[in-house]
Amino acid sequence: MVNLIDISGKRILVTGASSGIGRAVSVMLSKLGADVVLVARNYDRLNETYKMLDTGKHEIIPFDISEINNIVQLFNKACNNDMKLDGLVHSAGIGPIVPLQNIDYEKMQKIMTVNYFSFIEMVKFFSKRKYSNGGSIVAVSSVSSFAGWKGASLYCGSKGALDSSIKALAIELSDKNIRINSVVPSNIKTDMLENVVKLTGDDLIDKINVKQPLGLGNPEDVANAVAFLLSDASKFITGTAMIVDGGYLAQ
Repeated sequence: MVNLIDISGKRILVTGASSGIGRAVSVMLSKLGADVVLVARNYDRLNETYKMLDTGKHEIIPFDISEINNIVQLFNKACNNDMKLDGLVHSAGIGPIVPLQNIDYEKMQKIMTVNYFSFIEMVKFFSKRKYSNGGSIVAVSSVSSFAGWKGASLYCGSKGALDSSIKALAIELSDKNIRINSVVPSNIKTDMLENVVKLTGDDLIDKINVKQPLGLGNPEDVANAVAFLLSDASKFITGTAMIVDGGYLAQ
């Protein structure tokens, strides 16, 4: 039997690994044989993820990716003793509801820093030979990159910037044997969705089920797509956004 999604022995850094999609990605990658570098702010929650992983040379690095100027330190820790990365998954993100009249520069800066600026900075370091010899980068985007909703102009903008930049980066990084793509999930059972439901009301789930023919997604559904894009099974795919939305954007 051929295992198309084989990432055995690959060292992959995952941001946002303490919960939701990032946690599901980390667990899935470990099941497929990868060594996972778990990154998020909260050590205790990272440790909870660590205990879920299959056996491997995994590592926990508590780090706040909004500290853009310190991202070089994250990569130095992840690549100590001359170790190098084979993959990078940017799953960390924030999605506050901010109506237009409540937008100010501080809020704009915060969401762009976490969702977009930090990603560009991490891609920059991943592309250096000191930290990798090529590999695959995957960003967790959102259908909000393509479809809007009330109070989400900042969130939609940050995800749109992510997907647009990936097209240019794919061309720039091809000479370094680096592929870069995004996955585009819709409404997934995560803490972020629960927070939105608390703000908007329980009827949101019913509305989601109408918009998504396949119903509410699970974090593992997104993790499967991420694993594919990290594996050699997707070696001819770069610069694209893989839709994982249960049919949300088909309507």
